[in-house]
Amino acid sequence: MGGFVYPDAVVTTAGHVDHGKTQTTYALTGVWAMRHSEEMKRAMTIKLGYAQMGIYDCGEEYYYPDGMLRNGRCPNGSEPRLIRRISILDVPGHEVLVATMVSGAAVVDGALLVVDASQPAPQPQTVEHFAVLDIIGVRNVVVAQNKIDLVTKEKAVENYRQVRRFLAGTWAERAKIVPISALHRVNIDVLATHMAKAVPPREAELGKPARLSVLRSFNVNPPGTPPDKLKGGVLGGTLLQGVLRVGDEIEIRPGLKTDRGYRPILTRVLSIEYGGYRIEEARPGGLVGIMTGLDPALTKADALAGTIAGKPGTLPPAWTAIEVEVRAIPRSLVTGLEQFKPGEVVLVAAGPATTFGVVQAVGRGLVTIVLKKAVCAEQGSKAVIIRQTKNRWVVTNYGIIKGGKAVLE
Repeated sequence: MGGFVYPDAVVTTAGHVDHGKTQTTYALTGVWAMRHSEEMKRAMTIKLGYAQMGIYDCGEEYYYPDGMLRNGRCPNGSEPRLIRRISILDVPGHEVLVATMVSGAAVVDGALLVVDASQPAPQPQTVEHFAVLDIIGVRNVVVAQNKIDLVTKEKAVENYRQVRRFLAGTWAERAKIVPISALHRVNIDVLATHMAKAVPPREAELGKPARLSVLRSFNVNPPGTPPDKLKGGVLGGTLLQGVLRVGDEIEIRPGLKTDRGYRPILTRVLSIEYGGYRIEEARPGGLVGIMTGLDPALTKADALAGTIAGKPGTLPPAWTAIEVEVRAIPRSLVTGLEQFKPGEVVLVAAGPATTFGVVQAVGRGLVTIVLKKAVCAEQGSKAVIIRQTKNRWVVTNYGIIKGGKAVLE
């Protein structure tokens, strides 16, 4: 199967809760992305999970993903030839947790939209996720029509037509719809083949300053590890541009909150890992783990998720309040929504961060929001606003960050 090959794209799952996104990821990669105890108990993905998928030529009509290999061999017994690697980001699809999906989707190159063949299409979170993909500019998508083992042929065809009607007139109207059973691994090779064709490799901007979008952070030390054996805190995410090397100094923003505001964190890269491969250099295009010299207490339980890391002095501003030029999302299922009001509590997703905020002022298409936690984002970048309506949190608006209150350092 050969040695290490850099993953060259990030694909996010999308779709309604219980439609089988995590099971589909497992069928493709052989990795169960739902690893946290609360997620296991509730049988749903709450935090972002991710896995690497190799796509292989086995000398047959369709490519095979890692999840279909057996002891490193093709199903037909031949030696697999690696075509490329893709990172898969498994995201939540349950009401308020859609905010996590928004922050993860900001760094992806394509999407795997999973629909349940046994339910009418589209379901509410399917519509929301599709709107988010539309807003952030993702234009490479494959639809996995899952759970075909649970329905008749006639039911599957009707569901297929419903999905086609939903996509009609959009940028995704020509997207491939692949009927699968993730549980029984039916048509997973066809799905992987169309993913490889639909999502081109990311164009790596290696000459720019390194910038890592941090989606997860970890303490990898088991309880009771002696001080002399402790490993530094780990950042997980994707490199948006540039190159990171072992030994490089990095800055993390917004950083630590102090009495005066926020103070950026400085540390060094101690090791770099892609899906079990430890290497010396990280490049754009896939999901990577960066072990740092940080006290692991700073990174445990995703404490630094939503931050930006990179070459010191080159990162975007960090904001404690933002002024957003707001617009309604396209094709929203929400009707009769009231205008923003001062004092309204909202969720804001900007870059890799999602945080609560309070509307401070409204006027002339601009909404000023004071944030509970600072976010690091470029002026002129997009923000997504999630509002509570009828006891649900729903993606209702997006907009451009025009300015705001920058963090004091």
